[in-house]
Amino acid sequence: MTYGSVSPKFQIVIPKSVRKIVPIKPGQKLLIYAKDNVIYLVPQFGLNQLKGLCKGMDVSNVREDHERP
Repeated sequence: MTYGSVSPKFQIVIPKSVRKIVPIKPGQKLLIYAKDNVIYLVPQFGLNQLKGLCKGMDVSNVREDHERP
């Protein structure tokens, strides 16, 4: 577990141990939200970075719009 602190300007630094695990870059946008007193930071990726994300996904039970009741 890694700890950080909040500056007087409410800025935080993401520890190096976390940056090694989560591929984020300086200037990258993060989705920030809170739920049940927990703050979540979710990196936002461009569409080109999501290419191939669903490769090999089983789509055998996916129906087209015209096939739905």
